[in-house]
Amino acid sequence: MNRNEQQQMIDEIEQEVSLTKHLTGRDYLDPRVMSVIAEIPRDVFVPKEIKHAAFRNGPLPIGHGQTISQPYIVALMTDLLQLQPEDKVLEIGTGSGYQTAILSQLCKQVYSVEVVPELSKKAQQTFEQLGYNNIHLRVGNGHEGWPEHALYDGIIVTAAARYIPESLVEQLKSGRKLVIPVGEPHSYQKLYVVEKDDQGELRSHEVLGVAFVPLVGG
Repeated sequence: MNRNEQQQMIDEIEQEVSLTKHLTGRDYLDPRVMSVIAEIPRDVFVPKEIKHAAFRNGPLPIGHGQTISQPYIVALMTDLLQLQPEDKVLEIGTGSGYQTAILSQLCKQVYSVEVVPELSKKAQQTFEQLGYNNIHLRVGNGHEGWPEHALYDGIIVTAAARYIPESLVEQLKSGRKLVIPVGEPHSYQKLYVVEKDDQGELRSHEVLGVAFVPLVGG
């Protein structure tokens, strides 16, 4: 891992946080989140032919029509979850495993669902290489979540859904957050934070415009 490039990525994330604070309401992100992002080697999660671009603050292709998300968006979505060390989190869209790895260093258990078997297998190999042992992977339809291990202290979706899946809402603990991009494929999408109250009612607010690959299935 190139420490200079890693630090430059961190600097660019912080610059973008400043530029978007009027949208997100955040002057800075949780220092725990930024510390983990500063330590996890993003270059391990990208194809070898584009490792030279691993620390750029932008998305990159990882094959199968999927991408590894922009580091700023990864940091922001992680921050929005407001994770605690004892939490159990559900991730929809393992992809390269980069977001998964960050979650794993901030909470107790991560359950991650990926629709592309090849990506799930590659991510598992990467986690084993890095020694992450609190990540559980499953190949399946992300709209269905992973009900066997619900309820979750947070749910993060790393692909754009046309609507907020009811099954994911049902698997979220009261008082906790679901972070999800919503919108049509290859069109304008919005990142939402959804919180469920004790009566099961939802409160949601838009954070900012985003661009994600579509959530498959449903």
